[in-house]
Amino acid sequence: MPRSKNIVASKKRRKKILKHVKGCYGAKRRSYTIAKNTLEKSLLNAYIGRKRKKRDYRRLWILRINAYVRKFSKISYSKFIYLLKKKNNKLNRKVISYFSTECKTGLFLKRILKS
Repeated sequence: MPRSKNIVASKKRRKKILKHVKGCYGAKRRSYTIAKNTLEKSLLNAYIGRKRKKRDYRRLWILRINAYVRKFSKISYSKFIYLLKKKNNKLNRKVISYFSTECKTGLFLKRILKS
């Protein structure tokens, strides 16, 4: 008896992959095996990119805070973070960075260090 191959399921699986690589160029879009490799690589790069984005934003926040702190209080970033921890301040780097870009005077910094 001949083996049943379930063409419906395999065709659906292939169409799903080809649909994902719709924007690719040449054989990456038309050939199933090359399209599958392209999709796997793009999904891996997307995963890596999501992790890298978090890293890059944290670096940006630290740069902004450092520039703001040095401009208005003449201390370094690390000493500023130490003072925050010592005073049990719960503001994270993202919030401090946002306020440092919005507040052009040193008032925000003075309030943080005072409390």
